[in-house]
Amino acid sequence: MIEVIEKAAVLVEALPYIQDFRRAIVVVKFGGSAMEDPELIESVIRDVVLMECIGMRPVIVHGGGKAISARLEKLGIPVKKTGGMRHTCDATINVVDDVLHNEINQNLLDLMGKLKGKGQRVSGKDILKAKKMLVKDPETGEDVDVGFVGSVSDVDTTHILEVIQNGEVPIIAPLAKDEAGNTYNINADIAAAKVAEALKARKLVYLSDVPGLLMDPKDESTLIHSIKVSEVEEYITNGTIAGGMLPKVLSAVEALKAGTRKVHMIDGRMSHSVLLELFTDQGVGTEIINN
Repeated sequence: MIEVIEKAAVLVEALPYIQDFRRAIVVVKFGGSAMEDPELIESVIRDVVLMECIGMRPVIVHGGGKAISARLEKLGIPVKKTGGMRHTCDATINVVDDVLHNEINQNLLDLMGKLKGKGQRVSGKDILKAKKMLVKDPETGEDVDVGFVGSVSDVDTTHILEVIQNGEVPIIAPLAKDEAGNTYNINADIAAAKVAEALKARKLVYLSDVPGLLMDPKDESTLIHSIKVSEVEEYITNGTIAGGMLPKVLSAVEALKAGTRKVHMIDGRMSHSVLLELFTDQGVGTEIINN
């Protein structure tokens, strides 16, 4: 009986959040180690299905770096990186396109259907406009052309909103096209932030390989539960926000400035971390908020 009462208490705690987030658009960026473990993948998709069932409007933007690297290795296509960005030639962008759409996106769609949810593939090539990105060489400081790697210059939200209105969950592959029709690989963190920015999403949730923003990257007990946009520059200066976290946070700040109310960075390796962050008083990750 105690266990049953505890379950009821969890639902009661979640109730005001469920009421507040009804009809709210929430963009979930899904990537990292959470996409390597079938049980974690199913846990995240089940969370998203639940969100849609209680009236929220989730949108998934997924990555696929490890699966892409594995396919490139299998095909014998060499991988070169500058500043953490993979050089993307004609052969590589074709592999990226195939893996993102026909392997990762399709797997998420199939799983959502298995869990009685309704998902719809949305290719970034149809909604995202790209411009070529030059990457600064960390050793020389010079700008380097890394091929078909781009940044997002525009987001057409029409199709995303149509899918949402149909009661389906958009599952977006992070590719884009430039004015000439060339396909570009887009960093999934940046793609998610740009989609959230264009949709003026209520929330943007990043699932990654760490609990959130840490004062000491080697000590998970130093989790920072909440930071303000006005504090971001100080955290960058003192090195707390660095490496792969830097573009994620900067993109999040732009989304917040455009109307997104809150950004969450949570551990995708934790089962049901999305629900724990959104529907409990304490939360489990780092939230970034406006001043």
